[in-house]
Amino acid sequence: LRFPQKLWKMLESDQFRSIWWSEGGKCVAINKDLFEMEVLSREGQQVFHTQKIKSFMRQLNAYGFTKMQRNFQRSASLPEFLSEEAAASAHSQILYYYNPSFNREHPMLLATCKRR
Repeated sequence: LRFPQKLWKMLESDQFRSIWWSEGGKCVAINKDLFEMEVLSREGQQVFHTQKIKSFMRQLNAYGFTKMQRNFQRSASLPEFLSEEAAASAHSQILYYYNPSFNREHPMLLATCKRR
């Protein structure tokens, strides 16, 4: 399987907790630390031909995925601001990637997801 098909299969599987569909199936969400342990460090049964997160991200970029930033609305009150900061830092290890040809609701677009 090509990279996009492997990624799709992984997202549709219940086997992995480190990667999931986000934003109504339009983005791929990856818990970076958990993904490194759960997927890239697998012994014997590698999903991708790399053990490095940077190489995996280069593959995403090569197939037209772009990194998305999560924007949090900040509160004016200090206690609310601090709790929002804590929530934002918990999300900092989660990476979001978007590709218009990679959409859960439109699996037929997967064929158009080509390497640049």
